[in-house]
Amino acid sequence: MTPSSWWSARSARVLCATIVLIIAVLTLHGLGASDLCSGDEAVEAVFVQQMVEHHELLFPVENGRQPMYKPPLFHWTAAALYRLGGLHRVTVRGVRSVSAGYAIAGAILTMVAAAALLGSEGAVLAGLALAGSYQYISQGRIARVDMTLCFFEALAVFVCVWWLPERGTGAQDALERRLRLYVLAVVMGLAVLSKGPVGALVPGAAMLAFMLHERRFRQLLALLEPGPLLTGAMVALSWYAACYLGGRFGFLSRQISNENFGRFFGSLGAMSPLYYLKPVFLNSAPLSLLAPIAVGAALWPRHSTEKRDDVTDPRPASQATSRADSAMRLFAIFWIVTILFFNLAAYKRRAYLLPLWPANAMLIAWLLLRIARFRWGVVAKWAYVATCAGLIVFNFIYIPRREMRDCADSSYQPAAAEILRVVGRNDPLYTFGFDEELAPLLFYLDRDAPALKDKLGDAPPGYVIVPLTVWKAHQSEALDLTPVLTSEHGQRKVVLLRRGKTYARKNTAIARMKVPQSARDEIFSVAQTCL
Repeated sequence: MTPSSWWSARSARVLCATIVLIIAVLTLHGLGASDLCSGDEAVEAVFVQQMVEHHELLFPVENGRQPMYKPPLFHWTAAALYRLGGLHRVTVRGVRSVSAGYAIAGAILTMVAAAALLGSEGAVLAGLALAGSYQYISQGRIARVDMTLCFFEALAVFVCVWWLPERGTGAQDALERRLRLYVLAVVMGLAVLSKGPVGALVPGAAMLAFMLHERRFRQLLALLEPGPLLTGAMVALSWYAACYLGGRFGFLSRQISNENFGRFFGSLGAMSPLYYLKPVFLNSAPLSLLAPIAVGAALWPRHSTEKRDDVTDPRPASQATSRADSAMRLFAIFWIVTILFFNLAAYKRRAYLLPLWPANAMLIAWLLLRIARFRWGVVAKWAYVATCAGLIVFNFIYIPRREMRDCADSSYQPAAAEILRVVGRNDPLYTFGFDEELAPLLFYLDRDAPALKDKLGDAPPGYVIVPLTVWKAHQSEALDLTPVLTSEHGQRKVVLLRRGKTYARKNTAIARMKVPQSARDEIFSVAQTCL
């Protein structure tokens, strides 16, 4: 079978558009069906709430005091989408749609790059890899910054390939490619604003290692040109500079000390050096098994295949083929550098491997096209297509069900709804005794509930949310607190306590009646006397 027998540019475009539609369905369908239960996901949603509903675009805080964990590009994207849509209230589906959007955009970007390097067939094969990847699709349904980082790291590596000059280029071409370095610098700066310095360190280290591996020493000097470096630094440091100039040193401390150095050197915990062995090979099996093979093939010394009897397409290497092979070596080095970097870090997460998937897709497509040159290669290619089709069906069915199952009895949404029916919007509300991230509760309350650090009996007037077990343990020391609500939903069992009398709900109701202020004061005075 030859490409011309079934393949054309038009059919490739149709297939690529179909794959984009499939990835959109995989990432968007049932996106808001499961509640926000994970603290890591909910805390990002709370910061988006602060930006969209309270217009805290630069320095949002959680629960009135906790600075933002990550740089704000994910959250700014969400705020921009809400502004464009004319929406003013953050929903679970809305905040998760940001990751889905980056996943879809990343798939389009990967297929465009694959089409330029590998041809239309390579674009389809790369798109199928992303649609079949369990990790890529599942992370595209989570309101976290990882997919944003994945998109901009992939874009940085692809722009590097776009910039990469041939040896002996002319002055005009060199000037044009010099301008592309500024594009690369801006993209790497945006990668830093996605998740911190790692957004530039990992792709930058991969590019440096690639240049040394390829002995492109003269081009390495061009890559280190001051103009693009300063441009990238301005983009990358813009938000950090705003924190410094605005005196928001708590944000800088959390970002740089805790989230970066703390994770790398172990203050947030440490995992085994073998932690990534399973995720590397099995996070999206069997596709994740092909990626290391493709990495090895890309870096293996080339031998001529023109005289081999089992090669059905012994075409000599063209300039385009040479450029594609060079790009694959860059992707392979990026794959190795990413794993080595995160393996050196004390704190490890499977999601840290997510930015590998666009490069994985390119490498797998390239490997399949090389295999297709052999007599048995067509069978391997169609087996790959059938496998991806099965994985797509699996992702469509399993991932939403797993999300529902994981959150079946751990959501604060029912408890928050019951609490809001009792507590007025302006009533003081606090929390006490929680030993977990409060963001899943705060998101559904859509308000702050500061944590009390002293004894429960010393709580100020207002309402206090307490875990049921904590209330039973401290009930004897909080005799002035009255239980007004017990909410038990799955694992979430909380008690709402009240100390003193509050009138915010009465105030709100009378305000809606447009009663004059003097009359309101008299009504409140009478109400307080009666109560």
